Amino acid sequence: MIEQIRGLEDAYEAHAFNKFPIAIMRGKGSLVWDSEGKEYIDLMSGIGVALVGHCNDSVIEAVREQSGKLLTCHGSYYNDARAGFVERLVKAAPRGLGKALLTNTGTESVEAAIKLARRHTSRKKVVAMKGAFHGKTYGALSATWSKKYRDPFGPLLDGFGFAEYGDARSLESMVDGDTAAVIAEPVQGESGVVVPPEGYLKEVREICDRNGTLLILDEIQSGLGRTGKMWASEHWGVVPDIMTVSKGLGGGLPIGAALATDEVAGSLKGGEHTSTFAGNPLSCAAGSATLDYIAKNDLPSRAKEKGDVLKAGLSKVASAHRLVKEVRGLGLMLALQTRVDIHSMLLSAQAKGVITAYSGRDTFRFLPPLVIEDAQMARGLEVVDGVIGEAEAGRF
Repeated sequence: MIEQIRGLEDAYEAHAFNKFPIAIMRGKGSLVWDSEGKEYIDLMSGIGVALVGHCNDSVIEAVREQSGKLLTCHGSYYNDARAGFVERLVKAAPRGLGKALLTNTGTESVEAAIKLARRHTSRKKVVAMKGAFHGKTYGALSATWSKKYRDPFGPLLDGFGFAEYGDARSLESMVDGDTAAVIAEPVQGESGVVVPPEGYLKEVREICDRNGTLLILDEIQSGLGRTGKMWASEHWGVVPDIMTVSKGLGGGLPIGAALATDEVAGSLKGGEHTSTFAGNPLSCAAGSATLDYIAKNDLPSRAKEKGDVLKAGLSKVASAHRLVKEVRGLGLMLALQTRVDIHSMLLSAQAKGVITAYSGRDTFRFLPPLVIEDAQMARGLEVVDGVIGEAEAGRF
């Protein structure tokens, strides 16, 4: 069956993704199964999307119920599923972020955040961070650092510059009275799960405040409990003016939001930023079920507990192999950086029934569902340890 599925996708789908030779057909919790019935431990979860587990029962029931009532409702009309969702989302947000501008994806959430910042301040400059990843649409791409994503599509938006991540003096030299916003990930994801130095985000907040500049924090990958707190910025006690969220928010369905203070959100006039599918009732129902499940099961605390176990295991792997350079991260947002290209190791791990994400060419990225069990983590560690050992032995 894999050859048939692969043949159809290769024949009719644009080559936008570099694909692995697996057709995933079914999932439950931290497990997925391919077209041949093989089981895998999923330590990637769709790059952090299956936060509450694949096919979470609460999410499935909410989607089932909503699908029998209403599938679409344009934002120019009120809707009960949307109303319930935005109430839950704002109540779960950091203090002061009282309004939600709903979107469909993470990159659209960043687009909305940039527009809000420019609309509110009437300024044009935006300072992003070296190593940043915010998405691949034009505004989000303009705030993304990697040349491999940027260069083929220039010219991008004017007014964007990049400061050294973790270096407050670098940022301060770039922010002035013409800067609309500083945008940063509390923990950088795509560049390898980079945790900032202690006190850095507070300095970023202070620099923004001194210049009347808005702070946008991108919590698309780090939010919703993944790092051991509901929002990664809570580790440093920093509250942004605008925050972007998506990925795990819909329990697997596409939904996102730019959360903002009442003052910032109030600068937007009706009709200036809308979307046909934003606030879709089906995704909103899934989002409400996801937020309820996170709160009821205290998943941030669970991510801290399980993340400590997984990080300790990865550190043990690192100490056993000369190919490993570093282990880093918070909660269940972790990375193991090697000194070599890991593509062959990813394929070997998949053959052994473990799927991991990656950051660049040399780093394993671990974003498992927050409901992952100890035995599944132990098996994942065993496989990762084994494939690194195979690489050191020159078996690839």
